[in-house]
Amino acid sequence: MGPLLELRYPTPAELVAAARALTVRSPGLCVLRQVGVSRAGRPLHLLSVGRAERAVLVVAGAHANEPAGGGTLLALARRTVREPELRDGTSWHFLLCADPDGASLHVTPSPRSLYDYHLGFFRPAGPEQPEWAPSVLPPDRLPPETRALTGVIDEVRPYLQVSLHGTDLGGSWVQLTRDVPGLAEPFAKSAAQLHIPVETGASDAAGWPASGPGVHVMPAPEAAPAYPSLTDDARHSTWYHAHRYGGLTAVIEVPM
Repeated sequence: MGPLLELRYPTPAELVAAARALTVRSPGLCVLRQVGVSRAGRPLHLLSVGRAERAVLVVAGAHANEPAGGGTLLALARRTVREPELRDGTSWHFLLCADPDGASLHVTPSPRSLYDYHLGFFRPAGPEQPEWAPSVLPPDRLPPETRALTGVIDEVRPYLQVSLHGTDLGGSWVQLTRDVPGLAEPFAKSAAQLHIPVETGASDAAGWPASGPGVHVMPAPEAAPAYPSLTDDARHSTWYHAHRYGGLTAVIEVPM
């Protein structure tokens, strides 16, 4: 990696500006459009690269306090524009920030310590989180951010949805809604190359089977919940919405 001009996470406005710049440079390849509005009226933007029917959907900013996903999404978008082999039979769709309201309230773009990180910390409760709301709310009470996200899934019907998350402590791990055989080896190699530890005991995946170190498989939609006493259920989250089109979701956690 080359030296970074600024060691901080991009804001939602900066992500939109960068996505718009991509569309200006590659107007026949990239499309940026609004796919919804937040509860406070902030727009939700989708950047699409390529026009193939087989689609990948990448979601960033679902948790306001996990801003690492925005920079990752932007790097992926630029790479799909730059490398045509990634678009061979596949279109890429990038939801720039799933919760712009929450992102406006989490104000630690360049935390130097956990103390600094928590000084400006904000994370909405479960019913207000775009991906998690369906696991705790009835369909008629879902927030507009959730409806925008599921609407995008219904439109592009991704064979793979990648949800970009982050953690303030520990290493990196993956949560899958359906197993991807052989994923553990390249995941471990990638983490080792970047000197990132693999988290093998993530509390988020407690009770779920592991197909390899740091790769956890969520309960199948027809399976009994791992912890019946809990009021929420991951199987009702937007992560499983792609299953109705034969797809799956990979939730990627990286250390802040």
